[in-house]
Amino acid sequence: MPLDRPDADPLVPYQLPFPPDALPEIVVPDAVPVDERLWVPQAENVWFRPLCLNASQGYWMNLLRVRKSGVLSRHRHPQAVHGFVLKGRWRYLEHDWEATAGSYVFEPPGETHTLVVPEGVEEMITFFQVNGVMVYTDPQGAVLGYEDVFTKIDLCRRHYARVGLGEDFVQRYIR
Repeated sequence: MPLDRPDADPLVPYQLPFPPDALPEIVVPDAVPVDERLWVPQAENVWFRPLCLNASQGYWMNLLRVRKSGVLSRHRHPQAVHGFVLKGRWRYLEHDWEATAGSYVFEPPGETHTLVVPEGVEEMITFFQVNGVMVYTDPQGAVLGYEDVFTKIDLCRRHYARVGLGEDFVQRYIR
């Protein structure tokens, strides 16, 4: 017999109690913030805005904001990266495409690429999900450094302490 109100069925899985050991969801209503203190400096004229720093699975999601033109970094990832351009445009020297506002970008694991923001772009903002590590390299592929979710967390802690939000401010993004 069909239920008059299927949402009232106590066996519907989404109505079950939240698992007690599950971490709470993250809701970031001001993902592109007005408060400049929420942008974490990464390099000159380059910032990131953490959205989710998943220490248990080793990935992070953030907005990358760049307010300069030129080469940003040469790097590679051992795992896939996903990006969605919100504002501006950018490209990789190694490819003939350009990512513009509204573009989705999939970066395959293992590829080395050099991010460039073209002349005339005042501001570029791209949402990235980075899985694993980001390895910075020189033109010959020698490793110069790396970033992972833990270096991102450390950068956030130091920055938020410095701007008066407190180093624990980053906890809202860590899962």
